[in-house]
Amino acid sequence: MALHLVDHPVIRERLTRIRSIASGTAEFREALHDASRLLSFEVTRDLETSPIPVTTPLGETTGHRLARRVVFVPILRAGLGLLRGFTELLGEASVGTIGLSRDEETLAPHRYHFRMPPDLAEAEVILIDSMLATGGSASDAVDELKAAGACRLRFACLIAAPEGVAAFTARHPEVPIYTAALDQCLDERAYIVPGLGDAGDRYFGT
Repeated sequence: MALHLVDHPVIRERLTRIRSIASGTAEFREALHDASRLLSFEVTRDLETSPIPVTTPLGETTGHRLARRVVFVPILRAGLGLLRGFTELLGEASVGTIGLSRDEETLAPHRYHFRMPPDLAEAEVILIDSMLATGGSASDAVDELKAAGACRLRFACLIAAPEGVAAFTARHPEVPIYTAALDQCLDERAYIVPGLGDAGDRYFGT
């Protein structure tokens, strides 16, 4: 199982603000942006690079460029909260979007939106969501991305539940998971405990 727990003192502090019921919308948003920016460094740490010649003011040397273009794919709508942090690191990255809603009775995800840049097969595709709860939405999103040609995939989230990690890994064992926290469990409504509540509602103030 390729689970990467990203531990950083600033992420731990920001995650405390994100979890707290006392944090208002503005504080929640800013803390989420900060945490996602730090998370993005670890998610992209092992991207492949290619050498290129560089002329500096004082001579010649060898530089590096990313071997493949990067595509960020936030799952609507809560995944949008992490997008700013990732694009602050890689402003040249393309952004696709996928919309998946959850049936509150069956807990099954349903796709209602899918918009991607071309040639996913040539890209490093990073799927982004705020949380990995049951694993259903993220797993279905990877199914959709694979069907669209993506073959280099990784998944990033802020908080994960053990049940979601197990379900995602069972369906997509080759896709690494990056998360800042592995929480205790899911409750009877499939919310992560202790979690942070509904990330989309808290981020958008709804």
